[in-house]
Amino acid sequence: MKRITAVLCALAMLLTLAACTKKNTDYSNQTLIGKVISIDGTNVTMQLGELSTQEGMQQPAELGDGQTPPELPADDTQENQQMPAGDAQGEGQTPPEMPGGAENSGETPPSRPEGDTDESSGNTTPPDGSMAANNFTANGETVTLDFADAAIQIQAGMETTDGSLEDITTGTILSVETGDQNTVKSVTVQFTGGTGMQGGGFGGSGTVTQGSAANTLSTDGAYSNRSYLSTGDDENALRVDGASVTLTNITVDKSAGSSSNTEDGDFYGMNAALLATNGATVTIQNSIITSSAQNGNGVFSYGSGTTVYISDSSITTTADNSGGIQTTGGGTTNASNLTVETSGSSSAAIRSDRGGGTVNVDGGSYTTNGYNSPAVYSTADITVKNAMLTANNSEALVIEGKNSIALENCVVSGNMSNTKGSSSDENVHNVMIYQSMSGDAEVGTSAFSMSGGSLTSYNGDLFYVTNTHCVLTLSGVELIQNNAGNLLHVAGNSATHGWGTAGQNGGQVEFTANQQTLEGDIVVDTISTLDMTLAENSHFTGTINIVENAQGGAAVSNNAALTIESGSVWTLTGDCTLTTLNNNGTIHFNGYTITLADGTVLK
Repeated sequence: MKRITAVLCALAMLLTLAACTKKNTDYSNQTLIGKVISIDGTNVTMQLGELSTQEGMQQPAELGDGQTPPELPADDTQENQQMPAGDAQGEGQTPPEMPGGAENSGETPPSRPEGDTDESSGNTTPPDGSMAANNFTANGETVTLDFADAAIQIQAGMETTDGSLEDITTGTILSVETGDQNTVKSVTVQFTGGTGMQGGGFGGSGTVTQGSAANTLSTDGAYSNRSYLSTGDDENALRVDGASVTLTNITVDKSAGSSSNTEDGDFYGMNAALLATNGATVTIQNSIITSSAQNGNGVFSYGSGTTVYISDSSITTTADNSGGIQTTGGGTTNASNLTVETSGSSSAAIRSDRGGGTVNVDGGSYTTNGYNSPAVYSTADITVKNAMLTANNSEALVIEGKNSIALENCVVSGNMSNTKGSSSDENVHNVMIYQSMSGDAEVGTSAFSMSGGSLTSYNGDLFYVTNTHCVLTLSGVELIQNNAGNLLHVAGNSATHGWGTAGQNGGQVEFTANQQTLEGDIVVDTISTLDMTLAENSHFTGTINIVENAQGGAAVSNNAALTIESGSVWTLTGDCTLTTLNNNGTIHFNGYTITLADGTVLK
């Protein structure tokens, strides 16, 4: 009897496993929601999951003939500008006249054109009047489907138009109707991927959503010795909207207030302590900015034409997703002699996100204490000089996609966790250069350069490059590795984080060392490439080796090419493999060998 029972239990387990396997592989006659992670011809690979939609505010009704607009709340102003104790507006300057010489005579204001901006909320309302916060949550499953015979449509607000496969890019959110045997009957594009798009991609709202502001400055002027406070949800403590403003000896404190949508905070500045937007020019001097609200970035520069100049000031944030200085949407930030410290997760001291921009930093200290919080996270063009960059529980520096970090005379250190980093399961490293395929950064060449100063790694590889092309230049940098990681690791990845397609997502690195001392091992996998040059009397002590791609991808040619220019030296510490070697300098073999792709063994 016991044997029969055991057999029945075993059969039940097999049937259960079979059912689970079928569930994970057969998606026939279903509606699937997924985010595109790769496209190969008509074959589209998606992360599957769910898309939740929160209906937002409706566009206010237009004022009819003869209607009087509602009165403003007591003690408020037409520009939502509280006047804290301190100097008078514009330091005694006369406010500019209203456009066209009009006065506030009580006349009925014209109705707002469709798609215009509600200054009090910071939301660009679409013509149909609806706003939706859409959040895609992956469930861990991926599927590859053939879209060759699918009818493709694009959902835009309340309208649906015909589309094509060209409208589908990496990061696009799709609703897919399948037929028998995993065939695809129809595809609806819910949100498109790409970079620099207003509200595109997963997670963020379908509009530029910046929430409200406790204090708004929308006229030119100079303001000093003031305090700007906020405890409201989705609310800036201070917003500068389209004005040219100088702020001296001010205090900005975002002490409370939750964010309803993290990516609206990351992309557009909702819930930030200080937000500059709509082409504003903001000069901040000798000021203190603090934030203890989740998604409460310190100083945020959003949008093309917006420029923030900040100097001799301090920025402190304590909650998650709360960077120090943040630049997105094509904005510009120029910072000098700042003291920035963040303590939350995903809170880079110098931070950028979707749409990128330009960031220039000179002097100061920039420290992070949280996990997944590098000192610098770049989806922009970021230049830092003469600064201390410290990540106490994270990799030090990250570049995503077609963006850059240029460092000059900086002291940089990182200490990524073996287990608590968001990508610790993939690789542990100090400088990461990659393409996430999330739509936050354009696909293209990443650029990292560092001259002078020092770069210290307390854990993992010093440099890790995957799923992107990178130009890497080091000139006279002191490199310190307090661990057993590689000097440089160029490889594909498992794609479990959506970083391309496993077996096809290697890195491509052009690495030049000028007057540089290098020590350690360089590893390149078979789906990646390295073109390395030792120039201007550089010295490299270590190994270079080609290893198999962990995901079994098809090997590419010219994996590892090394050029040693006159005056430069390579000292081997073990046997090496290269594709090609062009040696005009000196090699100290120390009893080891170099094996080339054509079978030549040098020793």
